[in-house]
Amino acid sequence: MTDSTTAEALPYSNVYIEELKKGASTDANGYFIINGLPANCELSLICSYVGYATKIIPFKILHGKVLQINIALIPINLELQTIEKIGERIVGKNSTDIGMQKLTLRNLEFLPKGVEVDIFRTLQYLPGVLSTSDISSRYYVRGGSSDQNLVLLNGVTVYNPFHALGLFSVIDPEMINSVEFFKGGFSAENFGRLSSILKVVSKDGNKNSYGLKASSSYMTGKLLLEGPTPNGSFMLTGRKSYSTQILKKFLKNDNIPIDFYDLSFKINYSNLEILNNGKFVLFGFLSKDNIEFEDDLKEDFSWDNNLIGFNWLQIYDAPVFTEMSISMSNYSGEIIPNLTTVKPRKNDLNDFSLKMDISYVQDNRDQLDLGFHFKAISTKVLTINPIGAKTDYDKFGGNFSIFAKYKFLRFDNFGADMGARLNLSGISQNGGFFFEPRVSLSYVPIPILTLKAAWGIYQQELVTISDEDEVITLFEPWMIVPDYLTPPRSIHYVGGFDFFFSENLSLKFETYLKKVFNLAIINKNKVEDSDPDMLSGNGQSSGVEVSVIYSSQPVSLSLSYALTYAYKMLGNTTYYPKYDTRHSGNLSAEWSLPFDFTFNAIWIFASGLPFTQIVGYYDKYYINNLFEPYLNSGFWKPFLLLGDKNLGRLPYYHRLDFSVTKKFHYGFLKASIDFSILNVYDRKNIFYFKRDSGERVNMLPFLPTATLKVEL
Repeated sequence: MTDSTTAEALPYSNVYIEELKKGASTDANGYFIINGLPANCELSLICSYVGYATKIIPFKILHGKVLQINIALIPINLELQTIEKIGERIVGKNSTDIGMQKLTLRNLEFLPKGVEVDIFRTLQYLPGVLSTSDISSRYYVRGGSSDQNLVLLNGVTVYNPFHALGLFSVIDPEMINSVEFFKGGFSAENFGRLSSILKVVSKDGNKNSYGLKASSSYMTGKLLLEGPTPNGSFMLTGRKSYSTQILKKFLKNDNIPIDFYDLSFKINYSNLEILNNGKFVLFGFLSKDNIEFEDDLKEDFSWDNNLIGFNWLQIYDAPVFTEMSISMSNYSGEIIPNLTTVKPRKNDLNDFSLKMDISYVQDNRDQLDLGFHFKAISTKVLTINPIGAKTDYDKFGGNFSIFAKYKFLRFDNFGADMGARLNLSGISQNGGFFFEPRVSLSYVPIPILTLKAAWGIYQQELVTISDEDEVITLFEPWMIVPDYLTPPRSIHYVGGFDFFFSENLSLKFETYLKKVFNLAIINKNKVEDSDPDMLSGNGQSSGVEVSVIYSSQPVSLSLSYALTYAYKMLGNTTYYPKYDTRHSGNLSAEWSLPFDFTFNAIWIFASGLPFTQIVGYYDKYYINNLFEPYLNSGFWKPFLLLGDKNLGRLPYYHRLDFSVTKKFHYGFLKASIDFSILNVYDRKNIFYFKRDSGERVNMLPFLPTATLKVEL
C-alpha cells in the first residue's frame, strides 16, 4: 500500500475484507498478505490509513492463484472514520505485539518542540519510558539503563544516537517513514539488548516526481531532496547546526561551541523484468559532533557515527518473504584534555553484520519465521579514572545466532508467537551457546477485550562504562563484556489487556516484572590498572502502565500513567538507579482547527529522582609533601560525608507545553510554521544542587521556539 502522490509505502495501514470480517496490517515496507480466502467469490477489500481517503477494491481469487494488489491511497486531512476504526480492531484483535508502539512522522510533527522535532523525546511521552532531565533525550525503559536500548536505522545499529550533548537524536524526523518501539517481551528475531528495541525505517523517496523540503529552527537548517530514478527512487537528507544561542537555555547560559551535522541517503531499485517482486535498497548515514573551545584550558569533545547497509527484499508466490541484509556501523568518540586536568578518553567500535530472514505464511494464516544473524564487533577503549587508574581495552568477537518462531494466528480470537534464539558463538567469551526462548499470547474473550501476555529470556554482550554519579553523561564508551564476567541476562514477564469502551475510546493496561542477572556495573574502587573495570551485580524492575485514548474528529485526547520500581544489587548493597521514578505520566490533547491550524498541548509530571544526600562535613588535613610534612606545607579543607546511595528524592517534576501549527498551500509550494512554548507556567524544576556551593540548578525555564518548513 502506497501514497498516491509519492508512491511512498504506508506502514501499519489496515486492509480487511468486509464479507469475511478478516484482514491484515501492512508491515514497515507497506506489504500485507491475507491467506485462506475462498476461490471464485466476489469480495470487497477495504483499505484505510490515518489521513487518507478510504478505498474499497472489489476482487476475486482464482483457485490455486496468488492475487497481487497494489493499492494507492489519496491523502486528505481527515481522521479515521467509524468503518476504518472497526477494520483496525478486526485486523489487530489477535495480534501478539504486547509492549509494542507504532509511530509515524505524523505522530511526531505536531507535538510541542524544544529545539526541533525529535523521536527520542516523543518516546518519553509513552508510559514506562523515562528521562532524567530536560537537557537530555537519553531515555530509560522499564527500569533499564540507557545502554540496554537498541536503536536500529534501516536495520543498522546506531551506537551513539545523540547530537549536542544528548539534547536530541541524530535521526532527522524528516527522513522517517515508520517507527516500531518494543518496550519488552519482544520476539525471537530481536536480540542484543535487555530493555527495548527501536526500529526506524526511512522513506524511500518520491517515485512520481522530484521534491525539495527545507526547514529551519533556532539551531539547525535542514534539506531533503527526493525523486524518481529508473525503476526506483532516491532520497538525500542533510542537517547542520548554525547557531547555539538557544542551547544557553538548556545549559544554564554556558556558551558551549557545539557544531554538528548529519547526512543520509537511500536508493531503492525494483525491476519486474529482472526480478519479479524483488526490491534492492542501499542506505548510508553519517553524523559528526564537535565541541572545540578557543580556550585550551577547557577540554574538547568529538564523536561520530558512520553507517552503510544493503537490503534485498523478495516476495515469492508460495507465499514466502525473504530479506537479506549486509551492513557496517562505526562509532568513535574522544575527549581531548588540552591543558586541563581532565583525563583523556577514547572509544572506537566497528560492527559488521550479515543476516537472512525467511517468512512463510500458510493458508490458515499461521506464519513460520526462520533466520540467522552473524555479527563481528571490535572495540577499543582508553580511559583514565579520577584516581589515575588506566583502562586500555582492545577486543574482537563474533556472534553467530539462529532463530525460529511460529505465529499461531488461525483463530480470530487467539494468537500465539512461540520461538527461540540460539547463540552458537558469542561476541564475549562467555556469551556462546546460550538459548533464548520467547513466547507471547493474545486472547479475545469478548469483542471489546483483548488479553495479552509475554515471557522471554534475553542476553546482551555489549555494555557501556557508565558512571551513574555523573549528572550529565558526556562519554559512555562501549565495550565487549570482559572475559571475567558473564554477559548480562534478563527474564521478562509481561501481561496486560486492551479494552474498547467504544469506537472512539480505549484503555490499555500492562504490567511487567524484569529480572536482570550479571549486570555490568562500573568499579568505582579501581585503583590499579590491573583492577577490573566492571563488577557483576543484579537488578530488578517492575511496574504498571495505563493509557486511555480518545479520538473523535477534530479532537484527540490521551492520558497515561506509569508506576515503576527499579533496583540494583551490588554485593550486599541494594540501591535505586539514578533514573528510578516511582510515578510518571502525562495528559495530552490535539485539536484540528479550521484553516489548517492544529493545536497541541501536553502536561507532564513525574515524582522526584533519587540522589545521594550529604549527611555532614569534617575538616580534612591535606599534606602537600608527604616526605617533608614537618615543613608545615599542609592545609585544612572541608570534606563532605555522603549518606547511603540514592536514598534521597528530589521534589516532583511537572511542566506544560503547547504548540500551534499552521499549514499553507500556494500552488506547488507547501509550507508550515510551528510555534511552541515549553514550560508555559515557568515551573522551577530542580536539576541538581552543586555540592560545593549549595547552588540550585534548575531545568528548562519558559522557552518559546519556532520552526519553518517549506516543501516544493
